[in-house]
Amino acid sequence: MSIFTPTNQIRLTNVAVVRMKRGGKRFEIACYKNKVVGWRSGVEKDLDEVLQTHSVFVNVSKGQVAKKEDLISAFGTDDQTEICKQILTKGEVQVSDKERHTQLEQMFRDIATIVADKCVNPETKRPYTVILIERAMKDIHYSVKPNKSTKQQVIKQLKEKMKIERAHMRLRFLLPVNEGKKLKEKLKPLMKVVESEDYSQQLEIVCLIDPGCFREIDELIKKETKGKGSLEVLSLKDVEEGDEKFE
Repeated sequence: MSIFTPTNQIRLTNVAVVRMKRGGKRFEIACYKNKVVGWRSGVEKDLDEVLQTHSVFVNVSKGQVAKKEDLISAFGTDDQTEICKQILTKGEVQVSDKERHTQLEQMFRDIATIVADKCVNPETKRPYTVILIERAMKDIHYSVKPNKSTKQQVIKQLKEKMKIERAHMRLRFLLPVNEGKKLKEKLKPLMKVVESEDYSQQLEIVCLIDPGCFREIDELIKKETKGKGSLEVLSLKDVEEGDEKFE
């Protein structure tokens, strides 16, 4: 997209428009693409690297600059740089239909990749391919909602279509014997499978857990053993080698 401002005819290209409505009027600023997120996250601190011009527009694409009196009425100042900062921080980034479609497609693929990486067929313990997960997501008509889509939502919906669950983590606990037996009873509901137990100078347990329980288990061991117990992650994913094949 190329635009011309009527005052100085500066050609603006590669524009990302950020819009804010204030006092019943629309105000826009012209930014460089991919820089708005950097500014909002604090990565980019140089305003000149973000703004194409320190001008406030009513319509960037037509090059229509906002009137001084409208700025004062809406923002209480005509300091365009300060107004640009406000719009940059709180405004809404305008995205073209084509860009939005591309972003949603990329998010769809990213979610499928994460699900494939973290999940298995619970019967075979084998991971699914990304292509198979994408196909299943399309079959259930899963639609990506920006800022709302999470892998937990996808997994929950996919369970209605296929056999899938989060891959278990394999952990080893080393617990003082005195506290160990009592603590084991508290840990039982959080353990999916106990693979081995060994009582010697310490209680050693190797088990599989749901990854979502990891923090609770870690905090429980620290609290109950007053820091004397330890937790070791043996593997992040309990999976069999090879991908789940297409049916």
